Amino acid sequence: MSRFFVERSQIRGDRIFLEGGDVNHIRNVLRMRVGEKIEICDGQGTDYDCIIDAFPERQAVLRIVSQRAACVELPVRLVLYQGLPKSDKMELIVQKAVELGAAEIVPVICKRSVVRLDDKKKEEKKRERWQTIAESAAKQSGRGMVPAVAAPMTFSEAVKRAASEGRVLLPYENAEGMKPTREAFLAASRGGTTAIFIGPEGGFDPAEVSLAAEAGAKIVSLGRRILRTETAGLAVLSALMLLCECAEAKETAEEG
Repeated sequence: MSRFFVERSQIRGDRIFLEGGDVNHIRNVLRMRVGEKIEICDGQGTDYDCIIDAFPERQAVLRIVSQRAACVELPVRLVLYQGLPKSDKMELIVQKAVELGAAEIVPVICKRSVVRLDDKKKEEKKRERWQTIAESAAKQSGRGMVPAVAAPMTFSEAVKRAASEGRVLLPYENAEGMKPTREAFLAASRGGTTAIFIGPEGGFDPAEVSLAAEAGAKIVSLGRRILRTETAGLAVLSALMLLCECAEAKETAEEG
């Protein structure tokens, strides 16, 4: 069933009103007609099963048949703090991070970042592009919310923000042993907010790692191989997603 996101203001009583690009996609791309079923999400954890009622000018009016709480979100909040990479790598990272369950993506300007967003207009244009990709990925993967792509911030700003919200994990190629990684991942899967810091192509500067450690970050290893910036964050998110899903399935089975 086709799935679309709406703002809460578009839901009025037992009707939902779609406008803009979604209407064009429904009518001219999917070629849907009055009476067909469609799934709507309010981006805040509620899904609606609807039937297309009418296509007034530049609108689609949907009738709500039933609603339910979205059950696809992870039981923890994972925030990816991604050191700004070159080229269009950030687009891939945003897309896949959303598919893997990230609640938010924060672009971080690190000491070794080659990309510099000094022009505020260009910065906002890029962020709008990343947010559009996040919404598309949320639709495709059946998410119950659209993760936000935050405005880029400096490394020190990012560490301060992350430390105030929960635990912080920073994978680093010079970290040794997998036992601390395992313990940190298990702790992250048990609940709360976990920030995942990933460096740009050149990695983190040692001073940045020290700053993060002083703020309480767990410096962990991802194994003996050095991963590219576009791979490292997705590897961490994949591992945490599976840990969370398995833990939740075990609790459900025990309760049953």
